[in-house]
Amino acid sequence: MPPDHESDGHETEGGAILGHNASRRETRALIFHVLYVAESLDYEDSIDQIIDNLNRGFGLSLEPEGEIATTARSIVAHREELDALYQPFLQNWHLDRISVCTKLVLRYAIWELQSTDTDSRIVINEAIELAKCFAEQDAYKFVNGILDQIVKTLRVSDNPAEESVSN
Repeated sequence: MPPDHESDGHETEGGAILGHNASRRETRALIFHVLYVAESLDYEDSIDQIIDNLNRGFGLSLEPEGEIATTARSIVAHREELDALYQPFLQNWHLDRISVCTKLVLRYAIWELQSTDTDSRIVINEAIELAKCFAEQDAYKFVNGILDQIVKTLRVSDNPAEESVSN
């Protein structure tokens, strides 16, 4: 941004905060919010409708075909499969005892582990941060434990040399 341009730090997509210049953490938080709205509405509204409402209600400029919308669409479309991946690790827990926010953080993290090249340690750390911000007080510990087990079980490796040695 040119030095003579003042900003309050809340620019819209295409600008700094919500667009391609947004931090990964900001993008993840926005995706989480879209997922939360979709869950709250029992998936009756499309992601496009949710994005439009967020744009109008909060003065945002989220793009219907941007990363936030396309990621949210993919997670929503695969939510049952994503839930099925962490359910075996719910020792002494039932799915209905897990809060909505914790479920959404787990879904998003598992989707990211499967669908991106992001280092699993970063995915887990970012999921912990989302849980600290949006879930119950100690949910981040639960999220950390579940994701750690998933990474170990699914053999998600961030070191290709490590993978070839173990095969």
